[in-house]
Amino acid sequence: MKDPYAALGVSRSAENKDIKKAYRKLASQLHPDRNPGKRAEQRFKEVTSAYEVLGDAKRRKLYDEFGELSLQPGFDANRARAAQGFGGFGGPGGGGAVNLDDLFVHGGGGGLGDMLGDLFRRTRGDDPTAQHRAAPAARGADRKSTVKLDFVDAIRGTMLKLTPRGQGGETLTVRIPPGAKDGGRVRVKGKGAAGTRGGPPGDLLLTLKVSSHPYFKRDGADLLLDLPITIAEAYLGAQVRVPTPDGEVKLTVPAGTQSGDRVRLRGKGVERKKKNPGDMFVRFLVRYPTSTDLTAGVSKHDEKELGEALDVLGGMPFDPRADIDW
Repeated sequence: MKDPYAALGVSRSAENKDIKKAYRKLASQLHPDRNPGKRAEQRFKEVTSAYEVLGDAKRRKLYDEFGELSLQPGFDANRARAAQGFGGFGGPGGGGAVNLDDLFVHGGGGGLGDMLGDLFRRTRGDDPTAQHRAAPAARGADRKSTVKLDFVDAIRGTMLKLTPRGQGGETLTVRIPPGAKDGGRVRVKGKGAAGTRGGPPGDLLLTLKVSSHPYFKRDGADLLLDLPITIAEAYLGAQVRVPTPDGEVKLTVPAGTQSGDRVRLRGKGVERKKKNPGDMFVRFLVRYPTSTDLTAGVSKHDEKELGEALDVLGGMPFDPRADIDW
């Protein structure tokens, strides 16, 4: 696997918010639905894999300590630290005294010995299932699981890496298409329970649990946003920047806008398979400054005049949209 820091283009001292911002920017640019071709898809997978490591505080800490070794299935940090203490792999003393296989937890309890034993049994014809070979093959059962999904990832689409129980530590890469809904389902073929007597495996059925967003709401294929504006912007009109799934756009606030007025941004909603994207609706909400400094030292008479002036001039300069981020 490529160094996750290099894949995201961030330094090893980068903060979590910078890592998340870098991932979202790259994921939007490289998503296979917007960039067809194996090279773009491979780069998208690298970026997704890198974020799955660096976006998880525990996995990032292990990677910083052990490097790529920590990304292997079944890696045991305690055993690795013990091996370092004995000089097993580059620690004090060197010499390779510790078997790297001891750093991983293996399912089944048998390890290599059981695998070889099973191979020899089959070679000798001692297969315990031989007596049942005449019975018909049966497909394995489907397995079900619930996956939590970020609101933005559901809108844009993403790649998830999952390790289902009973898969022997196998990590699956699952593509979530753009526009995934809360409660929607994704079927991963052949990743359910194993079939019997040579039958095909079942499927893995994932139910999506999409988190809410602090500013955006979804209505089918449409997105809704309440956008604060100042009194001056509402009265005089203005050009403001609005975040969308495809990046920021400039939006015109018409002069004389009333609180509650709405505008439509066509095609800036949720992507849909074989259909045009939904729309985005922006509702303007006129906001007054709340600082008590505005009326400090002002008489009641002057305060009344000041309030009337605010209706026209917009009051103290302030940005009511400072916290809104896609």
